[in-house]
Amino acid sequence: MSMATRTDTQSPALHVADSHDLIRVHGARVNNLKDVSIEIPKRRLTVFTGVSGSGKSSLVFNTIAAESQRLINETYSAFVQGFMPTLARPEVDVLEGLTTAIIVDQQRMGADPRSTVGTATDANAMLRILFSRLGKPHIGSPQAFSFNVASISGAGAVTLERAGRTVKERRDFSITGGMCPRCEGRGTVSDIDLTQLYDDSKSIAGGAFTIPGWKSDSWWTVRTYAESGFLDPDKPIRKYTKKEMHDFLYREPTKVKVEGVNLTYEGLIPKIQKSFLSKDRGALQPHIRAFVDRAVTFTACPECGGTRLSEAARSSRIGGINIADASAMQISDLAEWVGGLDEPSVAPLLATLQQTLDSFVEIGLGYLSLDRPSGTLSGGEAQRVKMIRHLGSSLTDTTYVFDEPTIGLHPHDIQRMNDLLLRLRDKGNTVLVVEHKPETIAIADHVIDLGPGAGTAGGTVCFEGTVEGLRASGTITGRHFDDRAALKETVRKPTGTLEIRSATAHNLLDVDVDIPLGVLVVVTGVAGSGKSSLVHGSIPAGADVVSVGQGAIRGSRRSNPATYTGLLDPIRKAFAKANGVKPALFSANSEGACPNCNGAGVIYTDLALMAGVATTCEECEGKRFQASVLEYHLGGRDISEVLAMSVTEAEEFFGCGEARTPAAHAILDRLADVGLGYLSLGQPLTTLSGGERQRLKLATHMAEKGGVYVLDEPTAGLHLADVEQLLGLLDRLVDSGKSVIVVEHHQAVMAHADWIIDLGPGAGHNGGRIVFEGTPADLVVARSTLTGEHLAAYVGT
Repeated sequence: MSMATRTDTQSPALHVADSHDLIRVHGARVNNLKDVSIEIPKRRLTVFTGVSGSGKSSLVFNTIAAESQRLINETYSAFVQGFMPTLARPEVDVLEGLTTAIIVDQQRMGADPRSTVGTATDANAMLRILFSRLGKPHIGSPQAFSFNVASISGAGAVTLERAGRTVKERRDFSITGGMCPRCEGRGTVSDIDLTQLYDDSKSIAGGAFTIPGWKSDSWWTVRTYAESGFLDPDKPIRKYTKKEMHDFLYREPTKVKVEGVNLTYEGLIPKIQKSFLSKDRGALQPHIRAFVDRAVTFTACPECGGTRLSEAARSSRIGGINIADASAMQISDLAEWVGGLDEPSVAPLLATLQQTLDSFVEIGLGYLSLDRPSGTLSGGEAQRVKMIRHLGSSLTDTTYVFDEPTIGLHPHDIQRMNDLLLRLRDKGNTVLVVEHKPETIAIADHVIDLGPGAGTAGGTVCFEGTVEGLRASGTITGRHFDDRAALKETVRKPTGTLEIRSATAHNLLDVDVDIPLGVLVVVTGVAGSGKSSLVHGSIPAGADVVSVGQGAIRGSRRSNPATYTGLLDPIRKAFAKANGVKPALFSANSEGACPNCNGAGVIYTDLALMAGVATTCEECEGKRFQASVLEYHLGGRDISEVLAMSVTEAEEFFGCGEARTPAAHAILDRLADVGLGYLSLGQPLTTLSGGERQRLKLATHMAEKGGVYVLDEPTAGLHLADVEQLLGLLDRLVDSGKSVIVVEHHQAVMAHADWIIDLGPGAGHNGGRIVFEGTPADLVVARSTLTGEHLAAYVGT
């Protein structure tokens, strides 16, 4: 019997297959990139740095990751591709050495009311199978525990062909779902305050409606009701008969003809629900959002108690726990409960569920519960939830792309995130990270710094190399890498207090706190300790508060900074006044739009299975307006030239001379204040980075009249050099007589505070208590909390 022997001989040369150890990008021109050419080492951790808007996301997400996904999509059959999003090839000359890209970005998870942490991570699916197998009494298949499946039944005759004869048979069917029939699986029921919709002492013709945007000459709203034939437009609403009131409020959609135009009439309540309540609240314009908050109250469903589940689904239990109880548990507790179940018949299921729940705890999200609506997660939490499915993956030689994974993380948690990134790399993956935090930049094998500025002043590679090389380089990132903000020598004195008493929102444990007014207050604590619950969920109503949360700005490719901030209104009026014409002519979404491209500036050609093509409109040459509109000038410029200006240029243009427009200048001042001076007024919102969108939102909210500003992590997406500018802005707000409360993890903001409120000591039910109140200097001296220890290390004491 012979045995095969192996002789280890020195390989004479590197195998050709092992030579592909770089991702090569040559001539990238996506968004503001200026013919960028770089080489990225594979199976290493590469961090991309640079000021906000310098082109990091354009290079990493819109070029490298986008092309990888496009090439993967092309491997599917034409039939399958028809159901997938069509992706255009990025504007780049050469892209070599790409591997499969898995994008873990900060996009908020869908704000659909039915989407929860459990449904987004498949933990709910496994929990439903578990209860369908082990729950007592047994009520049915896994869908009997799903709040997205309604119970339905039906019966009727069916016609069959059997042995050459046509036979009729009676059939019936039933599906047992877990959806609560009252709230339809939403957990809440809405109650609309009719007094906020109309003044019942007036008639429809007399201006009864008080709904924003419902003008008396609007075909789709007021005129449909006035001329439908169902209602008397001149009769006060309070004098309507019972039938008229039913038609007015609840009538089913009905086709009607108004002045020869076919329209759909439906009751006011369903119309309001479709037009306002079906949309994500964060996506609504501020005045619409204020209307919804006034007119609609959401309360927990009285039938299911907010659990979303039917009575039958709640009746089935495992060891005294039903699926609603399990979903409401803190995930760290649920993991412990699942670990205590010993049932060989479902052992593989229990092992997989245990692994998923343990991943939550490991990634620092053990304080969440599976029934938490996914739309309420912050950008950082959403990103970490998406990471869960990749932690136990056995894939290697994959490119993982992360967008600021440390957002929303306390300094204490950043080390844990760094370990996860290194673990993915050590499995043989390429890890690309867009990041501003020096703690994460420091672990990079390779750094690529883009800049030097933002927008048109960026888009070039300023540095490539090691972290030590970056420190020694003269780039903005290199110069600010070791920046440390010092503690303030003197702090402001409060002018009053905002009292919060017996706060119990989410995990808060009957918290009493006096928040000083007239100063800069920073609320700190680890992720999940109860900071947002305290400042967003517990400040008493009527406290004159302007809240700037982390909710994303949504906008189509037609939306831009000028439309979002309301800047376009005074500009249009100024043009109209100077030329004696209507303001609507100066809107690319209205009468002034180029008829060829409908004001988009480009023509979109749908090529079915292939990527659609956007070509510059030949008629308006991308200017979006009719040629006749561009003949009207203000201060020597036409409307398209004004929209092409940067904020800084426009600030000067509208500040003096013939074009002087104080209303426009005030908005531009605020945009410059938040560091967006480089942004073009007409740049589509879809091309803005996360940091730019948040600062655009902050600039808009600064116009609101309020005594107290509550900001949620304003440093998110900010470069080290921009944090200093933000601190200046916060100081100006306080010095102008405002009170500013900031929820923040960045130590520079903590050090700059007049007063710190620290929550903890841990997350979830291990948090929810005030562990420190006082000045930053006192916190550093005491070092009694995690925040105190990290702040002391940061300021070097």
